[in-house]
Amino acid sequence: MSNQRDPILKNIRRRKVVDFLFSLAGLLSLLFALVTLLALVVDLAVTGVPRISAEFFMNFPSRFPEKAGILSAWVGSLCVMLTTACCAIPLGVAAGLYLEEYAPKNWITQLIELNIINLAGIPSITFGLMALGIFVYKLELGQSILTAGLTLGLLVLPIIIVTTRESVRAIPNLIREASYAVGASKWQTIRYHILPYSSGGILTGVIISLSRAIGETAPLITIGALTFVAFLPTSPVQSVFPFVSLQWLKDPFTVLPIQMFNWLSRPQAEFHVNAAATGIVLLLMTLVLNGVAIYIRYRFRKKMKW
Repeated sequence: MSNQRDPILKNIRRRKVVDFLFSLAGLLSLLFALVTLLALVVDLAVTGVPRISAEFFMNFPSRFPEKAGILSAWVGSLCVMLTTACCAIPLGVAAGLYLEEYAPKNWITQLIELNIINLAGIPSITFGLMALGIFVYKLELGQSILTAGLTLGLLVLPIIIVTTRESVRAIPNLIREASYAVGASKWQTIRYHILPYSSGGILTGVIISLSRAIGETAPLITIGALTFVAFLPTSPVQSVFPFVSLQWLKDPFTVLPIQMFNWLSRPQAEFHVNAAATGIVLLLMTLVLNGVAIYIRYRFRKKMKW
């Protein structure tokens, strides 16, 4: 009997050793990534934090590094991200719901799904070239905030569609069947049950997509974003009727990553300090946007009771 148990015990011990080694390798990989990221952030903070001040946020770019600021860059980033969110989120969620709930399961749908997944991995410069040909030249939208928002919206649209589909697919069919059993239509089921319960996963996809969009540089440079902007977009609020203006969508723009690129391309060390400070601001802006989205997701999940 003991002879039969010995191989089993040896196999169990060997598996435990393999599991321990695998866990150790994963932990070391995680620690290496965290330490590397922490080192980069600390180096960026040590260089850039002393430069951050109220004047740095309220001044326009200048050829004098001590007077240069990021007013036009951070305002432009907020305008572009607002346009991107308004373009990509409704379209992405609607497309994901249609593909998962309404679209027939045939080869055409499978082909569309495959292309959407492939679009998520295409380099961002490709979207910039496409936007240059379509939005700038064909539609004559110019090198504007609207063009930038549409470009980044197309860039992050596949991510939102895929995460929406996965979130909707994770909802148990029992909820759909219970809704149909009490006489609800398909749209009522989606509106009052599927969308609320899947909102957490959908917002996760939105967080990931907007975090990617806010740091993109290549597509915006391709469509003609300016590297030096000493003015702000037109105010959306006016003192005369209709009191709201959309002229700001047609204005030229710059964003924080492009401002960083501009300063890093200069030989003076003072401009490199400004670029580091801009990197800290961009990182904080990303964290704030993510924090707001995570809070909204938490509130949605708190309201939902299975």
